[in-house]
Amino acid sequence: MEHDTVRVRIAPSPTGALHLGLARTALYNWLFARGHNGVFILRIDDTDENRNQPEMLAPILDGLRWLGLDWDEGPEKGGPHAPYFQSERREIYQQAVDRLIACGAAYRDYATTEEIAAEREQARAEGRTFRYSRRWMAETAADCARFEAEGRRPVVRLKMPDAGTLVVDDLIRGRVEFDLGLEQDHVIQRQDGSFLYHLTSAVDDALMGITHIIRAEEHLSNTPRQIFILQSLGYPLPKFAHLPYVAEPGSKNKLSKRKLKEYLKKPDFAELLARGEKIARRLGLDTSPELFNPVVIDFYQQTGFLAEALVNYLALLGWSYDDRTEFFTPVELVERFALERVVRSPASFDPNRLMAFQVHYMMALPVAERTGLVLPYLVRAGLVSEPVSPEVRQRVERIVTAAGDRIKVAGDILDYDYFFVRDEELVYDEPAVKKWLGGEQQCRMLARVRELLAGAVQFESEVLMRVLEDFARRENVKGMAVSQALRVAVTGKDYGFGIGDVLSICGKERVLARIDRVLERDRF
Repeated sequence: MEHDTVRVRIAPSPTGALHLGLARTALYNWLFARGHNGVFILRIDDTDENRNQPEMLAPILDGLRWLGLDWDEGPEKGGPHAPYFQSERREIYQQAVDRLIACGAAYRDYATTEEIAAEREQARAEGRTFRYSRRWMAETAADCARFEAEGRRPVVRLKMPDAGTLVVDDLIRGRVEFDLGLEQDHVIQRQDGSFLYHLTSAVDDALMGITHIIRAEEHLSNTPRQIFILQSLGYPLPKFAHLPYVAEPGSKNKLSKRKLKEYLKKPDFAELLARGEKIARRLGLDTSPELFNPVVIDFYQQTGFLAEALVNYLALLGWSYDDRTEFFTPVELVERFALERVVRSPASFDPNRLMAFQVHYMMALPVAERTGLVLPYLVRAGLVSEPVSPEVRQRVERIVTAAGDRIKVAGDILDYDYFFVRDEELVYDEPAVKKWLGGEQQCRMLARVRELLAGAVQFESEVLMRVLEDFARRENVKGMAVSQALRVAVTGKDYGFGIGDVLSICGKERVLARIDRVLERDRF
């Protein structure tokens, strides 16, 4: 089945959220398809009933949509090669197995697991590479009847060549040679009749007209058996491109969502997770590692990253346009992406560099757009009610402006909950209270500042800053002592943006009420 149009695919299993590595693979396939006016196909590998969880498909589809990686054929879209769920294509695979057996490229094998293990152990003891003897291969109907009379049940294996060299011209890795004498007779159909990846992937790629298989390098070892299947069935071969894997932070080991505890020993990774978990807890999200993990896309979507920033960063994990350009719009990525510039070596995931991309994209947005991004987080946290009034939106816009790049991701707005909670709900950080308001002299100073603020006619940032600076000069106290005492009294925290902006945004009535509340505490 020849195709002039470029056709590429990804084929995830519905076993969890969208992993960064799979997202990067999907991105490269999507960029290649869009850059060649081709077709990007989403196919779901759900033949393994023991591993697949249908309810876990939604996060994968949502993640792809959020990243902007729209597919042309597949779930929710349909297409000329439906169905796109492998669990619905069993009849197609059975026909392929029957054809492979008929042409001598596969056989029914009646060996037990123990017998295969014994042969493998014997090869190990003799210091030779294991190659199945085919002792229990059934070549005739009589053979099948004899083995089945013994109570045996067959699997179907490929009858791989005993010798020879297979050469693959990989679009990324170059010339790759495989010694066919080392290839096993891989199982393609289990005893229960279900089919394995080697068969289903090759058959679907052929029938769906896939022209380029762009996938992770871990699948490179699958290539000889899949080419053997395609050639045995008389299908044309696609071109192969095996991508380097995404590596752990500061390492060349493959990034894995199961190694979260190990990654948390790395400060940058721990900081990224802590930021996300803080936001997630305020929103009441499940923060279990299976669902809320910086190795999966959902983490960034829920935390408030910009999809454009993550796409730009993922594109550069293994590819570069030149030695200078870092920032690309999706359109520019489509125009400039080429497999020839994908490197062979793995690229380490760097949380700091990702955050730098995020801040770049976030700060490039107009304040109104950033306000629109953060408002849903305030609503979901119960700090703002819908419909959002113009007054509330204006206050949020003032916070976003004053915070600047402190709001790195949209969920960071929740750090400023003190602008929205009722005075009696304000939570005080006790170490901060002890440091800046723990002494009688500090409280007397705060009381005098309160009198000045009460008399302020204009409660605007610049005016308030002059009032505080004049006070500090007259009283011969450090400006920080004044601003931090006020900050803790009004916000409950000893960090944040400029105190003048804090006071102005809070408003005179709220500021005075909160100072009074602090001064009335028993400890003072």
